[in-house]
Amino acid sequence: MNIKAHIRSFSHALQFLTRLPAPPVDVFDPADLSRSALWFPAVGAIVGAIVAAAVMVGGLASPWIGALLGLLAWVWVTGALHLDGLGDVTDALSGSHRSPEKLLQIMRDPHLGAFGAIAIGLQLIAKLVLLAEVATQAGFMPLILIAAWARLGPPVWSLAVPPLATGSGERFAWQIDPRLIAAEAAALTLITVWFAPVLLAALLIIPSIALYWRWRLGGITGDCLGASIEVSETLLLLLLAVWIA
Repeated sequence: MNIKAHIRSFSHALQFLTRLPAPPVDVFDPADLSRSALWFPAVGAIVGAIVAAAVMVGGLASPWIGALLGLLAWVWVTGALHLDGLGDVTDALSGSHRSPEKLLQIMRDPHLGAFGAIAIGLQLIAKLVLLAEVATQAGFMPLILIAAWARLGPPVWSLAVPPLATGSGERFAWQIDPRLIAAEAAALTLITVWFAPVLLAALLIIPSIALYWRWRLGGITGDCLGASIEVSETLLLLLLAVWIA
């Protein structure tokens, strides 16, 4: 791709994953979402930098204030996109009784059920507590790496697991280049070895999530991708907190 195409792809990734201002895109091409996968880890690093900055500023007062500011920044910058996917997937898994048709029907329902609300609530509590644990000791880079690794997941999962239905999850897999994703994984690995080796667990977590969706559903949707990002972030944050402790 030329420079203009890269800017276009980055703009799509930034618009899709965050609420941050991005260069405008004149005409939308559904394949652009797939091409933007290259920039997902970079956008994740931006998300992580914003969260880390909020945690460190708040941490000057107390770890809990740092954690609260970091959590608010996390929810704001992502527009709660992945939390929405987590809620939808939890509702669907709890009410579908292993019926793919019923699962997709529940996922498309705009209403949030009790199980989804509980999942979102527990996720926010988990991130708040874990951010408080790492607020004064983790530093800047580990939080950046957590968000970057979590957003390397969607292209990997889309390559490893077939789409369950048409939609953003299906369109996302159209033009992902496995070689570029592997190169990004290698780069993240080298950086992680230097700053926070415990986060190399992402190399196990990401493929494990792919295996889970293959076993549980036999496919994946856009909501599954969002839910998996949330789960990946929390697991990596937990490992970081344990490592620091």
